Amino acid sequence: MTVATVSTQGSEPVFHVIDEHAHPEGASTMLGFWIYLMSDCLIFAMLFATYGVLGGNYAAGPAPKDLFDLKLVALNTTMLLLSSITYGFAMLTMEKSRIGATQIWLAITGLFGLAFLGIELTEFAHMIHEGATPQRSAFLSSFFTLVGTHGLHVTFGLVWLVTLMVQTARFGLTEANRRRLMCLSMFWHFLDVVWIGVFTFVYLLGMLR
Repeated sequence: MTVATVSTQGSEPVFHVIDEHAHPEGASTMLGFWIYLMSDCLIFAMLFATYGVLGGNYAAGPAPKDLFDLKLVALNTTMLLLSSITYGFAMLTMEKSRIGATQIWLAITGLFGLAFLGIELTEFAHMIHEGATPQRSAFLSSFFTLVGTHGLHVTFGLVWLVTLMVQTARFGLTEANRRRLMCLSMFWHFLDVVWIGVFTFVYLLGMLR
């Protein structure tokens, strides 16, 4: 890009031409997305810290041993981990420019994500039915905030996934769509890592209290 600037020396204007190298389209996308993921890390770090402080305050209400079903949570964890594997297959087929196979793997990833959300909502509904609502105790407030925030991220990820499937179907695996799929890949795997922390710190350690 060429930019003309003006300075004054005496009464006559002097123009200096500044030559800037070309910036490829989307060159800053990955850096910006990494910055976003780091900000999300801070959000979850605060939520984990909050749960660590408040997670033992039951206010004479139900404790983790009274509420958590580890078999159900393990099934839910499996759904999310499988979705991460299938997204990896989608990335492999994307590298080979196989649009159809990429779409199939993305769809399977979405189904696993929906299964994860369905199981999580079932768990929430059961807890609320038992009277374990967020306002019942500090433990439940911090639990619903942490796990619910992760669930919202998965929901937004599914919306993003469907949007990219539509974009890929319409325009193919363009450079922009490949870059967007890579960003979603980082986001999806990031959610898996966060959920491993939730499963360990909230559910497993909760059952040992």
